[in-house]
Amino acid sequence: MQALLAIGYQVIPVNPRAAGEQILGQYCYLSLAAIGHAVDMVDIFRSSEAAFGITEEALEIGAKVVWMQLEIRNRAAAKLAEYAGLKVVMNRCPKLELQKPYCANLQR
Repeated sequence: MQALLAIGYQVIPVNPRAAGEQILGQYCYLSLAAIGHAVDMVDIFRSSEAAFGITEEALEIGAKVVWMQLEIRNRAAAKLAEYAGLKVVMNRCPKLELQKPYCANLQR
């Protein structure tokens, strides 16, 4: 999160246990639906098992991308998102991907 904020991305934390608190200066929400405005990408930091339910929430809010962090893979969630037209990334870290030369133009 800190790396994405540092290069200009807006990051909105969602964590039911920290809802209403600040994380790195960003208001933390109870759920994706509670955000109340468009979200481009949902970055999943939960277990592989939790990814399906989070993907369903991502579809409900109109997200464009479902990104599952390192070690997180859920084929059913990926298929659900892909069938709905979302892009899916599994087992990758945005911070590490943005450090690759071919991603240099993605910094805001």
